[in-house]
Amino acid sequence: MTKPAKLTRFHRTISETTRVFDCSTNHDTVASNRLQRRAFVTLLITATLSGGLVSTGCNVMNPWKDKEDTNSNLDKLLKVPDMPDLVRQAVVPHGLTFVSVEGVAAINRLAGTGGSVPPSGLRDELIDEMKKHEVPDPNQFLELPETALVRVQAIIPPGVRRGDPIDLRIISPPQTSATDLHGGWLMDTRLRQQQTLSGMVRRSDVLVVGTGQVFTRADSEGGEDMSLKIEGVVLAGGRIQQDRKLGLVIRPEYQHVKLSAKLAEAINQRFYYFDGATRGGIATAREDDFIEIGVHPRYRRNIHRMMAVIGNVVAAGLATDTQHRLIDLGKKMSEPTTAADAAMQLEALGEPAVPTLLEALKNPDAEIRFYAAEALAYLDRNEAIEPLERAAADQAAFRHSSLIALEAMDGRASLDALQRLTNQISIETRYGALRSIRRRPDGQVVMRPVKMGSVDFYNIASEGPAFIAVSTADRPEIACFGEDAPIQIADFLMGPGGLIVRPEKDDPTKIRVSRFRPGHEDKRAIVPATVSGLIAGVGLTGGDYGACVSLLRAAKSSQFITCGLAIDPLPKAMRTYYRDDKLAPSDPAELPPNNFTPAEPVEPESPWWAWWKRANA
Repeated sequence: MTKPAKLTRFHRTISETTRVFDCSTNHDTVASNRLQRRAFVTLLITATLSGGLVSTGCNVMNPWKDKEDTNSNLDKLLKVPDMPDLVRQAVVPHGLTFVSVEGVAAINRLAGTGGSVPPSGLRDELIDEMKKHEVPDPNQFLELPETALVRVQAIIPPGVRRGDPIDLRIISPPQTSATDLHGGWLMDTRLRQQQTLSGMVRRSDVLVVGTGQVFTRADSEGGEDMSLKIEGVVLAGGRIQQDRKLGLVIRPEYQHVKLSAKLAEAINQRFYYFDGATRGGIATAREDDFIEIGVHPRYRRNIHRMMAVIGNVVAAGLATDTQHRLIDLGKKMSEPTTAADAAMQLEALGEPAVPTLLEALKNPDAEIRFYAAEALAYLDRNEAIEPLERAAADQAAFRHSSLIALEAMDGRASLDALQRLTNQISIETRYGALRSIRRRPDGQVVMRPVKMGSVDFYNIASEGPAFIAVSTADRPEIACFGEDAPIQIADFLMGPGGLIVRPEKDDPTKIRVSRFRPGHEDKRAIVPATVSGLIAGVGLTGGDYGACVSLLRAAKSSQFITCGLAIDPLPKAMRTYYRDDKLAPSDPAELPPNNFTPAEPVEPESPWWAWWKRANA
């Protein structure tokens, strides 16, 4: 017996829907859910228009349903959900994770400390990559003593854009014959995200490409551990190849194209920018369940805060109840336990919240003043500068956030505040302020580095105790706070790569930097007996950043340098603020500028998690 035409079309829809479900399993979770929901909506509409009702077993029941039930089903499908109070109640942030990428590469220019590469999957992968780029005789190249095979890793933070620099971590594989990577050059490498699915390794498109000088852990840490010589980093050696998109995934109970558009409109009322003569918003409603978010320029260095503030935007936009909301939030700002969340909501309101935040700046409680000042800074109000400057100087828990907030502000006044912070006693405050100044577009107005070979050298006049800061992340950078520190070498100083530093016999204010390497011409340079002179001498003789750091560390260990030497002395994020001073640990600002060792590399914490859990508890 032939089936009715309506039922035949209905079963054909079910078959097509099944194929959509099957094909969607290889996509990411958000895209997969979107395809499945579209297929289900198509199925439901078809069934409704056909007069049918789908059961859990996909059987067609009662195809001649009353017209009233058909209209009821359509009304349920098309009904716009009720608008939430705040955006965060209807969405979940997307794209805030840190993505790990890796690859395999070759390092050359080694001084005979490389070696043959044993057969392995990594060797095969590298040879295949070299053949793709028409490298002649890759097998012979990998057998040279000047060459080593390494694994390369990078952690991509959220919100990055194509072309942004990123550090590359260098790791030698087990059973490597390489003994020292100092002086090596990382050849062109391509990094991808890798995951194991169904027992097979799946690789993404190329997300990072990179090359550059290797800076080994032995150069910065010293010690007798030989493994430190075959691990290192290429500072800012990678370049991001794809923008990392941010977004908001709308919860199922709020998924509707109209509500998605209204949420995007509310966000754009608060977050906008001017591109020439055009005003643009950062939110774009792409689907009924997804809003794409661009990075506002003021939050470039604080992506997680931007997403947190977006979550606190009033979903209906600026409404008639804004005044009542301001009164309520003003009361919460007077209590330290609720001030942090209240300040975030006030920041999300924008200009109408400025008087309430200014009133909170008068509060005698330091914690409340900081939360108010931080919110005002991201609203670009100069009233935030003085309390943030004081917080960076006095409160270890607020130091990192204060410097980032001052860095984000426009205008010369905030730049001057950062410059004043370089005179503090705290070495982490001074070096943190330098980093913030250097990242600002107008930073070179007050501090310009001197290029010495591959090193950016800063000599900063400072009223605090003299010390030298060395960077092991972001870029090859050495900063001398105070006078250009003198170096008094008793006899000689040995460095890597054949470097020897001796005092100049006829002139005690000079030192002689020499470099001897087999098969190369000897090089010598006579330079002033200061830190800047030593760095210049290393550059003139062909040494790299790792050699400079290694010599400075050796000079400090031999007491040839009297001032402090600090490795990455930056204020830490996510410190705990103790309301009871008796429980608070010692502020690092109170420590003398002695030697500091680099911290173990860890994946950065995501501050928004704690806020998001609190807000939706």
